[in-house]
Amino acid sequence: MAEGGGARIGAPFNPMLAGMTTSPLSLQDIEAQVRAVLAQHARLGVDAATLDTAADLYTAGMSSHASVNVMLGLEGTFDIEFPDQMLTRSVFASVAAISAAVAELLAA
Repeated sequence: MAEGGGARIGAPFNPMLAGMTTSPLSLQDIEAQVRAVLAQHARLGVDAATLDTAADLYTAGMSSHASVNVMLGLEGTFDIEFPDQMLTRSVFASVAAISAAVAELLAA
């Protein structure tokens, strides 16, 4: 119990990360979860699971509006927050770019 008698509230439970707090996620794990978020939020014209990691997501059909939904999905999935300087088209341009940004934020 926290001071004052109330329960302490931590980060929201994220079932995708459950059990993974003792060791950092591998880049492969991050990429798999990024692809899952893309499949759910990016509105791509192709299957996110089949995209090359360097493929341009905007060319594959992701709109700027969908990229905002992807960002929010990533923040919820990984319990991170993208700082203003990372809110650029290039950060969300490919699976590889997104995975690298997420890995950087998780390492911070």
